[in-house]
Amino acid sequence: MNFLACDLGGTKVLLGIFKKDLNADSPKLILKKKYISSDWVSFDFILEDFLNNECKNIKYPFSACFAVAGPISNNNAKIINLSWNISCDGLKKKFRFKRCELINDFAVQIYGIPFLQKSQYSIIQNGDSSAGTNNDLHAIVGAGTGLGIARGLISGMNVKILASEGGHVEYSPKSELEWELKNWLKKSLKVKRISCERIISGNGLSRIAEWRLSKPDAKNHPLQKYFKELNISDTLRKELPEKICNLSNKRDTLMSEVQKIWLDAYSSLLGDVALQELCFGGLWISGGTAPKHFRNFKSELFMKQFLDKGRLKDILKNIPVNIILDEEFGLFSAACRAKMLLLVD
Repeated sequence: MNFLACDLGGTKVLLGIFKKDLNADSPKLILKKKYISSDWVSFDFILEDFLNNECKNIKYPFSACFAVAGPISNNNAKIINLSWNISCDGLKKKFRFKRCELINDFAVQIYGIPFLQKSQYSIIQNGDSSAGTNNDLHAIVGAGTGLGIARGLISGMNVKILASEGGHVEYSPKSELEWELKNWLKKSLKVKRISCERIISGNGLSRIAEWRLSKPDAKNHPLQKYFKELNISDTLRKELPEKICNLSNKRDTLMSEVQKIWLDAYSSLLGDVALQELCFGGLWISGGTAPKHFRNFKSELFMKQFLDKGRLKDILKNIPVNIILDEEFGLFSAACRAKMLLLVD
């Protein structure tokens, strides 16, 4: 039987048809298509186009899992940026799915972990799962447009998701420089608190750069022109993280400082999550920034910050840490869940 997976975000919608692979536990992709969200007035029209035009020569999907970038309540979701209202029951009835599920686009990634192939991830720290009692507990942290955190219990192929909004916990500066950054952000954003997501995300990397370039010694930096135009172009802000990383890789002094602050904050948060969850099953680094910062995540500097938890350092040494390299892991995970739905009574 075929099944459908969808990774639905404010910018793009990725749809795929999968089937069981007789030689592997992982779902096998038959076809996929990417849609630009803003080109369509509703998600229903996208799904109609995909099923009627792209999938007309293949077997209709039996089950479907829709991973949605937003909160879900009573099997309904609202994509605020697009004014889309999505009903799981409505999709199931209209498109004749036998099984259908709506799930948060980050939490769904827990379902993909037990089915990962070696090419989809890399090990940063092997750890020692026998050192703890929570060998079934996994945690996944991912910085992209925002900062997602999810947890799950994985026993064989049995998976249970534990919801989390950990990306919105308070950002805790560890140096005078970070304290200065936090106060600058409060003033710039006109808010009373700064969450980790404000720092550890693609937008956070841009904000750190904006703060650093506000200093007198940066007035002639080549990125200054982009920040002058940010108020009139959302596209430029989306392009900034890549530009910052490229300049840092070319040994630009200021952008290297920016990237280090971002990476320090990220690795410190990962250490906090690992201690909080004691996830001896594994800590997973995901999100859009993960493949782009693969070299940095494998660095000695990153692990030093991760382990910098005083007397509890030895506990962190025993927690497996992995980085997900598959840029379409969200779609893959939705497919894994859709496959599980085939077995629901």
